[in-house]
Amino acid sequence: MRFEKWQALGNDYVIVEAADLPAPLTAAAVRALCDRHTGIGADGILLLEPAGEPGFVARLRIFNPDGSEAELSGNGAREAIMYLRRRGWTDRDEFAILTVAGEIRPTILSETTCRVDMGHARDGGIGEVKSGGRTWRFRNVSIGNPQCAIAVGSVAELQALDLPAIGPAIEHSPLFPNRTNVSWYAPLGDPGVIRARIFERGVGETTASGTGACGAAIAHVLAGGDGPVTVRLDGGDLEVEVAGDLRVHLTGWAVPVYAGELSDADRVFAQRLGE
Repeated sequence: MRFEKWQALGNDYVIVEAADLPAPLTAAAVRALCDRHTGIGADGILLLEPAGEPGFVARLRIFNPDGSEAELSGNGAREAIMYLRRRGWTDRDEFAILTVAGEIRPTILSETTCRVDMGHARDGGIGEVKSGGRTWRFRNVSIGNPQCAIAVGSVAELQALDLPAIGPAIEHSPLFPNRTNVSWYAPLGDPGVIRARIFERGVGETTASGTGACGAAIAHVLAGGDGPVTVRLDGGDLEVEVAGDLRVHLTGWAVPVYAGELSDADRVFAQRLGE
C-alpha cells in the first residue's frame, strides 16, 4: 500500500488514495495506521478518491486517529489540496473538492501554500460548560465541524492551561452531541492577532488545527475583534478572513514529510486491522 505522510504546522496526516487500499478503510485500520509505535503514526488519515461528480477534482474523507470520521480539517484539507496538485490530479490554481462537510474551494498561492474558501460558518451563540472545577463561557461555532471557542484574559493564563486535563470533559459534554473541538484563545498586543491552543476531537491537544483556528478567529471577530485574524498556534501561524456573512477563508502552508509503502499490507488489513 503506497502512502504519503504530510504535515501542516506540525499537524500530520497520512494520505492514501482509495485505489491503493488492499481492503476497505475500517476504524480499526485507521487506529493501527495512526499508531506512532507500531504503525505509520499520524494525527489522522486523509482518503482521496475520484469525486464521481462533475466539477470536482476529488472527494476527501478525513479520519481521526481514534477511527472516527471528521467532517472537515483545515490543516488536513490543505495537505490533501497540495498533494492533489503535486501528484497531478489537477494543474489548475483554483479548483473544488468534496468533503463530508460539503464543497471547499482552494486557490494555490505557491508550491507550499494555499488559500481555502471554507464556506459559511454558523454561529451557535454563547453558552457555558463545566470542566476542571471551572465554568467556561464559550461561543459555539460550526465551520464544517463543531467548534467550542473559549476566550481567556491573557496569554499567560492561556499558557498555564492543562488542556489534556480539561479538554475531554468539554469534548464529550452533553451540550455537543457529536463531540466538539475546543479552542482557547487570548488577544496579543497587535490588532488582529490572537494566540490559540487547541484540543481536537478524537485527537487531543495538537500543535495546530485549521478549523480550530477558524473557530477562535470567528469568535474573536464576533466579540468585536479586528480582522483578518492571524491565529498564532504552537505549530505556527494561520491567517483567517471572516466576512460579515461569516464566509471564511483560511490561508496556510502544507508540506510532504515522506512517501512510503506499508509492507505486507494485505495481511495487515485482513488480520490486525480487521479486528
